[in-house]
Amino acid sequence: MPSPIAMPKPGQFTEECTIVKWLKKEGDAVAKGDILFEIETDKANMEVESFFEGTLLKILTPEGGTVPVQAVVAWVGQPGEAIPATPPAATPKPAAAPAVSGQKTEVRSQKPAVSASQAAPVSAPVLQHSSTPALQSSRRLRISPRAKALAERSVINPAPIRGTGPGGRIVEKDVLAYLESKGYAQLKITPTAKEMAAAEKLDLLTIRGTGEAGKITVDDIKRAVAEKPKAMSKMRQVIAQRLTQSFSSTPHFFVTVSVDMTDLVAYRATLKAKNLPYSVTDFIAMAVTLCLKEFPAVNSSTDGKSIWWHSKVNLGLAVSLESGLVVPVVRDADDLTLQELHDTSAALFEKARNGKLLPDEMSGSTFTISNMGMLNVENFTAIINPGEAAILAVSSTTKQAVVKNDQIVVRQMMKITLSSDHQVIDGALAAQFVNALKAKLEDVTLWKKLV
Repeated sequence: MPSPIAMPKPGQFTEECTIVKWLKKEGDAVAKGDILFEIETDKANMEVESFFEGTLLKILTPEGGTVPVQAVVAWVGQPGEAIPATPPAATPKPAAAPAVSGQKTEVRSQKPAVSASQAAPVSAPVLQHSSTPALQSSRRLRISPRAKALAERSVINPAPIRGTGPGGRIVEKDVLAYLESKGYAQLKITPTAKEMAAAEKLDLLTIRGTGEAGKITVDDIKRAVAEKPKAMSKMRQVIAQRLTQSFSSTPHFFVTVSVDMTDLVAYRATLKAKNLPYSVTDFIAMAVTLCLKEFPAVNSSTDGKSIWWHSKVNLGLAVSLESGLVVPVVRDADDLTLQELHDTSAALFEKARNGKLLPDEMSGSTFTISNMGMLNVENFTAIINPGEAAILAVSSTTKQAVVKNDQIVVRQMMKITLSSDHQVIDGALAAQFVNALKAKLEDVTLWKKLV
């Protein structure tokens, strides 16, 4: 009997995944451990292995289809075996180009909780309709074949045209009248640009030509193509959803201090000369960990009715990738030495860049650091990750003229901003936390003890 291939559940809170690429096609031989397809979750892209061997008999969910976890997406068995009745597959959603695939996920021999004929239903994704003036499908319009052909030759969107045919059907004379009213005859466009516009399903009447005498050129078409809306990746959709929810439901307030990093930067240079590759992020992460132990309320969570303190510091370190933002988590950071913290975070950063982070390595943080120091940023604020009470935004270290001992001197200054949930943290506590953090970063004697 054929074996069902179920959509794996890569994370505790993952409810659905999108298949971005099939590595096998129907009729291909499948061995245990072969990669069947790549999926996109709300955190990363992953490769899915087969736990069965045989032949890929049927693909139920095509590339771009989104289904609930544990839903059957394909069947593997012996050629000629009958495939059990299954629900229809999801229609592919217009998805962004898949990111580089990451960690492999093995599909175990998971039998559906119900019979194969009652397999978990596959949810149809929400199709995102473009608001761009692109050519609309004739299936959504009442339009005659001749009118449709004329609109396509003219490379226009017939949707705005008022039909005068039976039942409001658009006929050829309606398209001709529309073109005349829009001054289409005076439109100037290069043949290559027109061909490109047709291929991209653009509406020439909405494109402003920048060529000589207003001629529409290839550059104008490329610009219009670049402005067409593109479907957000699953990761970007979840980032938007969660951070919007956090910012709208959590009363944020912000406290900023300037940290004199001159002595620490100089000390770090001496360490580098000794082949000790500590980064500024390492020192900040350790200082934050020490402060969270001193101020446990900052390492807390709330549901709006209760507040609970986390006895361990699980430190999230935001990493920006081309496909979105991921937050690998250094677990039990409060138990680590500076060297161990450096090694752990460096390994997580490498996995993040290669798309190989496991879901569990991106969940469970109790406090997050967002460091934009390498991006020449003077100051910024960060949005609190859901489930946390605060997040630290770290800006760039720059040379500035400051007053020190009543003298104007040049020092290496860095601004840090604590975004706090006012349900949990009051202004005085936030000020105490950032000032304690400032004091630790400016105390080189402390770091000489910790290195």
